[in-house]
Amino acid sequence: MGLWRVFYAGWQMECCGTPFSVGDDVSWQLLLVPGEEPASRLTGPAGHVAGATDGIRVVQEAGLTVALSEDPEPRSAGAGPADPGPVRRSGLLSVETHGGAWPEVTGRVRSLHIVVQDLARGADGTWEPVPGTRTLRETDRCPKWFRGREFGTDTGRRRRDEQGVLVGLEVPS
Repeated sequence: MGLWRVFYAGWQMECCGTPFSVGDDVSWQLLLVPGEEPASRLTGPAGHVAGATDGIRVVQEAGLTVALSEDPEPRSAGAGPADPGPVRRSGLLSVETHGGAWPEVTGRVRSLHIVVQDLARGADGTWEPVPGTRTLRETDRCPKWFRGREFGTDTGRRRRDEQGVLVGLEVPS
């Protein structure tokens, strides 16, 4: 058994998700998003597997089949398939409901935290994360809808948004 941290974005849940609770068995397509925290490290063969949409490459390790958001071995036009040998990647494991198709990972939800982030208006008017303001709030059930609210500070307006949930997912090896 392996315990993996998986992020389920609020917009993905609100659009197409089904709420779940600690102790539930779930099956999701997972995507590895590089450079995001909390990071998981995967090492395994990268290649195409049965059930994967053409062009999507996956890494398989310890009961996981995870799509890569970037090709680990870019190929030039007309080149043959990349070597399916082991690759090492780290990033955030994220539930993906809007990409192509690849095999789902099935596991049991062992822990659940709502991810809350403060946002401030950037120079271009968009809301940007405020460093050091991300918090986790433990819960036993994932909501279908996530909340946000605006508030004032000495430096201007901010938003505090529930961004999604961080799941402790136990996956059989």
